[in-house]
Amino acid sequence: MTDRSGTRDEVDWEALRRRAVEMMGRAYVPYSRYPVGVAGLVDDGRVVSGCNVENASYGLTLCAECGMVSDLVAGGGGRLVAVACVDREGQALMPCGRCRQLLWEHGGAECLLATPEGVLPMDQVLPQAFGPGHLDR
Repeated sequence: MTDRSGTRDEVDWEALRRRAVEMMGRAYVPYSRYPVGVAGLVDDGRVVSGCNVENASYGLTLCAECGMVSDLVAGGGGRLVAVACVDREGQALMPCGRCRQLLWEHGGAECLLATPEGVLPMDQVLPQAFGPGHLDR
């Protein structure tokens, strides 16, 4: 999975889904028993990933996308090009609002997301998003 252009047809979506399923299997979910895994293609060809990590207080639970973005930043940064997030059955799962914001911040409007309704760019997943550009105004 070395493609960097990020067009729908050039991303190896099955490889991203497989990595997300692998990560889903590593989730720490003793409370909800709802494992989530995610994998993202970075503009330099790396694949970053994460899984959800629950906490007894629930509010401190880390979504899988949080772990993936931490992996991205810790690995040297870059921009997300494509992301696949899966549920316990390995099916595409729409990220929550907080995680959509994380994907916007680290991938932008063009970042592609595999959703239950197909692959969509982030500007369709999070229309009229607030981002770093608003802080420069």
